[in-house]
Order: sequence, then structure tokens, then C-alpha cells
Amino acid sequence: MKFIAVLALCSLVSTAPVGASIPFFSDKDETPTLAPMLEEVTPAVVNISVKGKREVRQRVPDMFRYFFGQNGPREQVQERPFQGLGSGVIIDADNGYVVTNNHVIDDATEIVVTLKDGRQFDAKVLGTDDRSDIALLKIENGSNLTEIEIGSSDALRVGDFVVAIGNPFGLGQTVTSGIVSALDRSGLGIEEVENFIQTDAAINSGNSGGALVTLKGELIGINTAILGPTGGNIGIGFAIPSDMMKALVQQLVEFGEVRRGVLGVRGNDLTHEIAQALDLDVNQGAFIAEVIPEGAAAEAGLKSGDVIIAVDGRPIRTFADLGARVGSIGAGKEIELTVLRDGKERDFEVTLSEMETAVTAEELHPALSGATLAVDEGGGVVIAELEENSIAARYGLRQEDVILAVNRQPVNNLTELRQALDNAGNVIALNIRRGNSSLYLVLRGN
Repeated sequence: MKFIAVLALCSLVSTAPVGASIPFFSDKDETPTLAPMLEEVTPAVVNISVKGKREVRQRVPDMFRYFFGQNGPREQVQERPFQGLGSGVIIDADNGYVVTNNHVIDDATEIVVTLKDGRQFDAKVLGTDDRSDIALLKIENGSNLTEIEIGSSDALRVGDFVVAIGNPFGLGQTVTSGIVSALDRSGLGIEEVENFIQTDAAINSGNSGGALVTLKGELIGINTAILGPTGGNIGIGFAIPSDMMKALVQQLVEFGEVRRGVLGVRGNDLTHEIAQALDLDVNQGAFIAEVIPEGAAAEAGLKSGDVIIAVDGRPIRTFADLGARVGSIGAGKEIELTVLRDGKERDFEVTLSEMETAVTAEELHPALSGATLAVDEGGGVVIAELEENSIAARYGLRQEDVILAVNRQPVNNLTELRQALDNAGNVIALNIRRGNSSLYLVLRGN
């Protein structure tokens, strides 16, 4: 069985450009070497150690539940201390900004950043985005820091040489090399928003949040995960592209959170069969099956049957690629979509709308009390969190259930769910997607 292990990796930045002027040969005998480039960029890669407490849920055996009566708790929640190690990259020396993975610092109450020269600083979290696994830290009272130059991941090609820098297994700063094995990897189930660079540079546990750099020392990825049957490196590692990271970090700096833009379409990959049916000369793109009424795409004039082949001039290969590109752009931003319609290319200016944030379901209907709702990217409204023994739980709802319709009225977002519940009578039939199954749950109205 394939096993995806999320790792701690490290990323770099440089105060001065480290481009073509960096020699790739030894001064003594002209032996090929990456040492000059690494001497410039490795001071920008840091080790991150964290401490904190996490909730651990344990099932209560039935024999012990009798002490609490028939309605006794099914789970016992305890807080347990944890420690962790990861990597990070200094992207702004003046402000002490460090980029890492969200999973490296999640739930941490203490964060210590260790530089290559051994200096240690406390750090605080400025903002996180768990959907893309990005976190922005600020080094407190830091001085004489080195930042890395951020390159463009869009310029990468399969076969380009890359170097990974991080803190594998807590050994200390470690450098490995390889090539770009693939681009635009998605559908792996590692994160909600995926558009990974794949590399065979060795990445292991502890490398998460570290740097993937070019031979010029430019940061082009944040190492995040590996694919391996035992959690060890087998030459398949994944990094968040620098262009995506940069767009997300800009929002974290400005707002303290990511305010995602929403296009308002549903669809799938442009397959060979769809291309033949539409008489198209391309076989890659995002096929629009449905345009959400009053959404950004509808306002711009997009229609079902259109095929999006580029965003701001950058090619789109899959629907997931489109979702990752749009998902890293902030709400209110204007983008240009290149679309195939009736076999001809057309450009559309689209102003992205804002994604609705999670709400407490009790605000929408008393029968949903105890659930926290959010928009599901695959369509519908997802139960993001669910309190144990809550009213919603007693009705049979489960965490990660997706509400698709209310009394057969489809719901695509929180606004539509609110309207459908307002129009519902005493009996509310929720059409639920649970995993690969579909079912109905009946709730009582007010």
C-alpha cells in the first residue's frame, strides 16, 4: 500500500542575488561543485523546534460507559504534550519573516528558530493556511539575518537540477540534490490545495518547510511531503511552488490570513473524449461543466462548455491546476482567463469573489447545532467540525459529511444553504455525501 508521509523540509532566501556570478567549479582544480552557491544560501535556511499540547481522543470501552449511564461519552479527550522538528526559510531579513509548513508549527505554544551559525531565536506565528500547508513566522529580536532570493516556479522545466536543504531526522542542516521530476502534481490527498513540484532530491522527515532551490540559489519550492511505503525517501518528494507560496504569504502579511478568491465554476479535466466531442485541437485544460449563478465567472460571461486553458497567460493543464492557481490569488483580484469557446480562443477579465468562511451551523438552523460548516471545493457545504453529543450529531451527521441539497434544492455555498433552510418546512431532508456514498438525513424544523 502506498504511504504518503508529511515531512519537515527547509527553504532558503538570500539578501543579494546569487545568480550566474556564482562559480560552479572549485578555485583550486576546477572540480565541479555547488559549494559556492550553498555558502551563499544555506544561512537563510533554519531549523525549527516546537513544543505544545494536542488533544488526543480515545474511545471509552462500553464497560466503563455504564458508569455514566446510557448517554455516557463514547470518547475521552486528553491534552498531551508534544515536541517536533522541522525546517524553514528566511524570506525577509529586515522583518525576520520565515516561511515553513503549517503542519510543522500546528498547535505549537513554543517555537524556536536555530540558524546555521548556531544562534537561536524565539518566533511567533503571523498567519497560517492549513489548506495549502503554509505558515509565516516572525523571528523576534533577530539580527544579522540572511534572506534568500525567491525565483519563479513557473519558469521550471522537467529535468532542471534542484537542491533540497533542510533538517532531516533532526540531524542538522543537510543538502541533497536531484532534478524536477514532474510539475503540477495534484489529486494526491496531501493538502486541499495541491499543485506540487515533484523531485527526486532526497527528502525525509524533518525536511518539511525547507527549501528547494535552483543551481543559482533561487528558492523555487517549499519541501512538504514524500511518497514512500515506510515513510522514508524513495525519490518521490513534493514541494509547494514558490509562486503559490509568495501569493499566499503576501495575504498573510497583509491580513493575517488567506482570503481566497473564488471563480464560481465546477468541472473536470479536459479529457481526450471531451476534446473530440467539442472538436478541439487541445487535450489539456479545465472543462467547465457548471457556472455558479451570480459568481465571478458568471459575471464575467463564462459559460458551461467553455475550456479554460490559461490564467494570466500561464497554461492550465487540469481542473485541479485551475483550482490551485485561483486558490492562491486573493479575493477581489482581477485575473485574465484564456478560454476556448466553439473552437476559438477568447480572453475574459474576471474579478474573483471572496470565499465564504466557516460558520457555526446553529446560526442557520437549531437542528444543526454543534456543527461548523464551510464551503466544499467539490461542491456543497462540508461539516468541518462537529461537537460530540451535539444536536447535529444526534441526528446522525458526521464530520466531513457534505450537504448537497435541502429538500431536493441544491446548495453550493453557505448563502444557498441559508436560503434553502429558511424556505424549508417542519421536515428537513438533507442530501448528504459521505465518502463515496450518498444518503438522506431527516431533521425536524423549528
